[in-house]
Amino acid sequence: MSGPDSRVAAASSGAPLQAGVPWRDGEVDELAETFRVLADPGRLRVILALMETPEMHVGGLAEAAGLSETACSHALRLLRTAHVVKRRKVGRSVLYSLDDDHVSGLLGLARDHVKHARDGR
Repeated sequence: MSGPDSRVAAASSGAPLQAGVPWRDGEVDELAETFRVLADPGRLRVILALMETPEMHVGGLAEAAGLSETACSHALRLLRTAHVVKRRKVGRSVLYSLDDDHVSGLLGLARDHVKHARDGR
């Protein structure tokens, strides 16, 4: 497959975006909102904690992220709204986990970019 359809398929499969791939209406705004949610050190520490321990309760996440439980709950609410984390009820407990592998991949790419920029090209 070649042409615009193959570029769209590559972009949606997680392959690097190519020039000329059209963005659908609202997609840029959705992407900006995702980056806005990720652009907070406390929320990033929550995500990193969930990358280390796949399921955690608020108290454990708060401790791991260095946040109060209130701040952690607020961060989790924003991350859930952005489909970054999900929750699962077990009896009276609630366990949180990453919604999928996309965010950990994105953070890995961002970390590589920061290292590359810091260490020189």
